[in-house]
Amino acid sequence: MIIGQHFIEVTYLIATALFILSLKWLSSPVTARRGVWAGEIGMALAIIGTLFYKGIVDYKWIGIALVLGVIIGVPLGNVAMTAVPQRTALSHAFGALCVTLVGTAEFYLRTPDVPKFTMSVLSLEVILGSLTFTGSLMAAGKLQEVLPQRPITYKGQNFVNLGMLAVAIVIAVLLVLDPSRTALYPAMIVISLLFGVMMIIPIGGADMPTVISLLNSYAGLSAAAMGFVLESKLLIVAGALDGASGFILSVNMSKAMNRSFSNVLFGAFGQVQAAAATAQEARPVRSASAEEAAAILSAANRVVIVPGYGMAVAQAQHRVRELYDALTKRGVDVKFGIHPVAGRMPGHMNVLLAEADIPYDKLLDMDEANPDFPQTDVALIIGANDVTNPAARSDVSSPIYGMPILDVDKARTVMVIKRSMNPGFAGIDNPLYYLDNTLMLFGDAKAFVGNIVKELSGASAAHG
Repeated sequence: MIIGQHFIEVTYLIATALFILSLKWLSSPVTARRGVWAGEIGMALAIIGTLFYKGIVDYKWIGIALVLGVIIGVPLGNVAMTAVPQRTALSHAFGALCVTLVGTAEFYLRTPDVPKFTMSVLSLEVILGSLTFTGSLMAAGKLQEVLPQRPITYKGQNFVNLGMLAVAIVIAVLLVLDPSRTALYPAMIVISLLFGVMMIIPIGGADMPTVISLLNSYAGLSAAAMGFVLESKLLIVAGALDGASGFILSVNMSKAMNRSFSNVLFGAFGQVQAAAATAQEARPVRSASAEEAAAILSAANRVVIVPGYGMAVAQAQHRVRELYDALTKRGVDVKFGIHPVAGRMPGHMNVLLAEADIPYDKLLDMDEANPDFPQTDVALIIGANDVTNPAARSDVSSPIYGMPILDVDKARTVMVIKRSMNPGFAGIDNPLYYLDNTLMLFGDAKAFVGNIVKELSGASAAHG
């Protein structure tokens, strides 16, 4: 038994170190694969160590759970890269549900002899776990477009939402003072579950990157609280790492949008503005064909490609790689400008371009890319909208005023691949589309980029 306990402690210690190294390595594209492996090995060691826990009396249900987990997990992991955001949201939901169920089991097993500190962290665990569970499911539904992506609001909504959270906290305090009031516990769970739904309803698609990272933080904090309840140092450390990293990422996302947490959660950002609905009729735009776009690109010396969610939806990343190869062979200097909140989750564009084997050194973040635009011949925007909107710099009345953007309008020529003139997630019109140096390339991103590549290949063959 002593040997078994020592084995568990050593295994947990190694797993903890691997989790920390995993976060460190995941911060760089060069070491990201190593970080993934470190995290997976660390989790495997954590599971193996737990299987030696002396409190286990029957491995049958554990074995069944492991098999069911594999059966469910393998298909869920085999998703298209465009579905990674909603897949991530589902992972948060499953983890949060686990935390809530474990907390519930611990409450009823220990009642009424639950120390005040334990009851406090247990209440925190189940409140965060419950609201993260339903909130993550709602986020996944919005990302999958089975739920409305625009904010759903009503009068007094914020008051109602905060009131529900306050009631759940009051119930938690009553349970800390007297855990024998078991009838209050289900009410705390139900209110927290409902709050998770109501928290996400008024949040639009433009804020999904921040919401995803914030839900990740909630899931981590709830796991850390569960660690205190179960007296597991590994859970405390792993949950704290997850919670802290998610919170820091959320802060960075908010800064990238020049928004506060309160504005993200309660601002109902993304309602379609009246001006956006009529802009196409009121202002003409210049459009171009794939042949014309190819001619402009082939004559350029420097090109910056700006990907957005439209590229992800069309699954055009491999066509973009073909375009990169075709232009590079012609001696064109091609780079990619990545906005921190482009897409539906942090790093979404980086993941898609990495899948297409775009060289890491060609991916520039916003601060690196912006100084290059005045010397850029062509800025090719593929499905990005709000992150290229110059109204953020000049229009004080705009909802995105003050948000850092990619300065694509400073390039000599701007080409925008977009299905239509419909507004982006922010629900506002983009003045970029009406500038004299802008050409609109209307169509599906994958098909249009493919046609440009064909024109470039045909021109090369004819020249040869």
